[in-house]
Amino acid sequence: MTELRRVSASRVIDAPAATVFELIADPANQPRWDGNDNLGHADAGQRVHAVGDVFVMHLNNGNVRENHVVAFDEGRVIAWRPSEVGGASPGHEWRWEIKPLSPTSAEVTHVYDWSDLTDEKRLVRARATGPDQLRASLDRLAALAEA
Repeated sequence: MTELRRVSASRVIDAPAATVFELIADPANQPRWDGNDNLGHADAGQRVHAVGDVFVMHLNNGNVRENHVVAFDEGRVIAWRPSEVGGASPGHEWRWEIKPLSPTSAEVTHVYDWSDLTDEKRLVRARATGPDQLRASLDRLAALAEA
């Protein structure tokens, strides 16, 4: 049996696509909607604008991650690959795709892709991250965007 190493979840959020995207693209907002409950905080002023940007996230366990933006289309797509500070990415990616449906709603897809993950110590957590965890982030994001 082949292991599924790319999981996703989608839902419609009743808020403008730009509102949803801003909550994702500004790392300072991410702990508010993180369904994995592992993000502590990110310093203000790190709003993502392009592929190649790097933002720093402090995790609840005290670790710090650099997140290297690998895909970006303002208002539509953002993806990053986390790494330890100064290190190479171990090979997993978080991706968000926003499709405007109307001026006041958008379909949002959250993807976790660990196809290239090589760090053995991260495999257990990667395997435990499925559609339910991604949906939890989507639901929290929706609550914020729709408020």
